[in-house]
Amino acid sequence: MGSTYCGGVTKIRPDTIAQLDQQVSECRRCPRLVAWREEVARTKRAAYANEEYWGRPVPGIGPADAALAIVGLAPAAHGGNRTGRMFTGDRSGDVLFQALYDVGLASQPTSVRRGDGLELYGTRITAPVHCAPPANKPTPAERDNCRPWLEHELDLLKPTLRAIVVLGAFGWQALLPVLAHGRPLPRPLPKFGHGVEVVIGDLRLLGCYHVSQQNTFTGRLTPAMLCDVLARAKDAAGLA
Repeated sequence: MGSTYCGGVTKIRPDTIAQLDQQVSECRRCPRLVAWREEVARTKRAAYANEEYWGRPVPGIGPADAALAIVGLAPAAHGGNRTGRMFTGDRSGDVLFQALYDVGLASQPTSVRRGDGLELYGTRITAPVHCAPPANKPTPAERDNCRPWLEHELDLLKPTLRAIVVLGAFGWQALLPVLAHGRPLPRPLPKFGHGVEVVIGDLRLLGCYHVSQQNTFTGRLTPAMLCDVLARAKDAAGLA
């Protein structure tokens, strides 16, 4: 095993997804994000005043042998930062998990909290930034600080991973440098767009508008559009 540096502490390079998830949840490398996520967990939103917030980095969710990955942006302050699960506890997650269920990639159409029985089929959800950022906007430095986690995760998934859906331009731009390790990138670099599909080495990369409320409430991203991309990705990943 090698080692990785995070939050001022040298840690053993994770050999398994379970080890990775544990190490991600302990990271304190970005002072601004640490302060924000913990402040939100203390003050809470009135609707969740009686709940205990997770208030830590949020690891990915899904099997260690996933053939399909979904890459978002970062956890929401009162969603993933509250529940401890990616895309869980907010409107964005409501849209995403309904679509995953509709195309046969999830056992149920809702994701409410950890331990609610949700199972993802051949699919893992992750993000280039694992802490909730103020105003949902991580800085470039915070994105780069978090990049080793995504590199480790995709490396551990490499034996089985066949396709990746990227939700939004931020995730697309963050992911390309990670994929460049061991894979030749097309030139010019592929630009993000909804429905864009690119082959990069042994992977098929698909772009999709983010499931944020500003996209779903305005109709820029409809359930049918999301399901179409997920169904194409499911087929590219070889998932029945």
